[in-house]
Amino acid sequence: MDARVQKLRDMLMKREHHKYRRTLDRCLWKEFDERGLSAERRMSERLRIMLSEQNPVVLPEERIACLRTVSNLPEVYSDEEKERLFGEFPWIVGNICPDYATTIGTGLLAQRERCVRRLEGADAKQTEFLQCLIDCIDAVLDFARRYREEALRVGNQVVADTLSRVPAEGARTFQEALQFFRILHFSLWCEGENHNCIGRFDQFMYPYWKRDIEEGRLTEEEAFSLLEEFFTTFNRDHDLYPGVQQGDNGQSMMLGGCDKQGNPVYNDLSTACLRASRELMMIDPKINLRVDKNTPPEVYYEGTLLTKAGLGFPQYANDDVVIPGLVRLGYELEDARDYTVAACWEFIIPRWGMEIPNIDAFSYPDAVNACVEKLDTYASFADLMEDVKKSMRAQTKALIDHSNTAQLLPAPFMSLLMDDCVERAADICEGSKYNNYGLHGVGLATAVDTLTSIKIHVFDKKDVTAAQLMAASADDYAAEPELLHLVRYETPKFGDADSASDAIACELMSAYAACLDGQKNNRGGIYRPGTGSAMYYMWFAEKMKATPGGHRQNEPLETNYAPSLYVRSKGPLSVIQSFTTPDLQKVINGGPLTMEFHDSVFRDEESIRKVASLVQMFVRRGGHQLQLNAVNRENLLDAQAHPEDHQNLIVRVWGWSAYFVQLDKKYQDHVIARQEYRL
Repeated sequence: MDARVQKLRDMLMKREHHKYRRTLDRCLWKEFDERGLSAERRMSERLRIMLSEQNPVVLPEERIACLRTVSNLPEVYSDEEKERLFGEFPWIVGNICPDYATTIGTGLLAQRERCVRRLEGADAKQTEFLQCLIDCIDAVLDFARRYREEALRVGNQVVADTLSRVPAEGARTFQEALQFFRILHFSLWCEGENHNCIGRFDQFMYPYWKRDIEEGRLTEEEAFSLLEEFFTTFNRDHDLYPGVQQGDNGQSMMLGGCDKQGNPVYNDLSTACLRASRELMMIDPKINLRVDKNTPPEVYYEGTLLTKAGLGFPQYANDDVVIPGLVRLGYELEDARDYTVAACWEFIIPRWGMEIPNIDAFSYPDAVNACVEKLDTYASFADLMEDVKKSMRAQTKALIDHSNTAQLLPAPFMSLLMDDCVERAADICEGSKYNNYGLHGVGLATAVDTLTSIKIHVFDKKDVTAAQLMAASADDYAAEPELLHLVRYETPKFGDADSASDAIACELMSAYAACLDGQKNNRGGIYRPGTGSAMYYMWFAEKMKATPGGHRQNEPLETNYAPSLYVRSKGPLSVIQSFTTPDLQKVINGGPLTMEFHDSVFRDEESIRKVASLVQMFVRRGGHQLQLNAVNRENLLDAQAHPEDHQNLIVRVWGWSAYFVQLDKKYQDHVIARQEYRL
């Protein structure tokens, strides 16, 4: 990176920009109650207040402005009023991907004119919604105007010139487009949406990048410098965004893939994004890369170089599995080809999707453990499996019943950036083309290991009785250390390329998909099963007992789609073989196979290409999603002991990357406990 970007990066890493922050000491929900504002008005008014209260800060070195100076986001409703209006399960719009490209191309004034035209013939409800959109646009334009005035005041003519056009008018240059995006994205956070995704950045920004370089407005080096600065903007305010842990903010960027006709679209900007992320070594944006069986080896190589950097990027998505999987669920082919990811890994459709892809989570171990409590009543393993499936159906029904009470809060500015909200004069919270819900599938490997152990020892070898396993599990193996060793370390596990274990995994996964097949949600959409865990690998484990597979009481579950945490698999090849055996099109809500590699694996060119080939193997075998982490357990342990020496150490947590020392200890411990693979 050049000296200018290095200076901006250093400022962020040292948190020097925090000095500009303050807290907004206003109780907005009380103000809004007194004014009798509707839900839509409350959201648009909060956006106006949040933007008007920001103190514009323009630094001499920057070319892309916009810094959050109000650190908090006051609520628009009291908790009691929110529950009264939206029920026990209120949901904030988030984890969706807006259409940035259209507004960046046309400008906000054109969007305002579109809203004004739509007012003609609108009823009272539609009129209020459209007026909220107009108010949001005016607030953003005023925010940009004040930033331009500040740029002029401090003598930053580049920023001032850029803001003299955008966001009012459409962007003409790469710099204008980047600045426009920054303002739109910033405003979504200020409105109150969660996990605002970036989408297919290398597709909608490529025309600006390409044209500026071809027409001589920018050299490739100047364009790359702008790109790197743009990447730093995602790290200016990310600690203020809501999430389970620092870093869980949803700023996910998708690269590569195909167009709506199925043609590959990986381009120069795609490569530049991978390299910018590698140079900057920051946790945002979180890079995802779409690949398929025809992706050139050099693309995998570039991705592996980024993995080597230790950021936990990129996360790979396999078009050969994802696209047909989405079509199988009812998505139109052109839309499926345009997929991106939500905050972590969930596959969503830009512009058209008002989906909640992480509404809840299904626990495979809970379904199995409910049957373990009566293990001595089953005459055969087949009888046990039938009861497990019955238990799975009961659990998914309860999840569906609860999820179907979800009610969304309005999001007027987000609605402006979705494809048909202005035409319908309806908020995105009321739905769009796709309104599906996603349920994570947590602890598959733990459940498979439990059933494998029961099958082998109780029904096949008969070397352990059902009563023994039940008693030992109930007592957390306190009196049975030898039995614990047998089931934990000497019995095949999912990830060992064991045919019996893999077959159980396939059966469980198919049963889970069948539980959700044909189920409708309260918004007219369907339920999508997935293989992700999110934070539930911790939450579910807190109330779990020990299992006949050797999982101990309160021991965390595996992250996402991975071998059990305590398992020491034969190696990455056996893991990939096992985890690509099931038909992953059936569980296409998303959730990556997660693997950690010791950082010494990337020691030379040959080793890097071996890892790249491993990713190719995963894709060709029908894997759906993959994330790799380059780690060093000794460094992680030292970081726990001496966090002051490792402030910039980055790890992959579940579907996002974070600074290790900012994580709670239980999440740090989980990363440390994962198996480090070597080649």
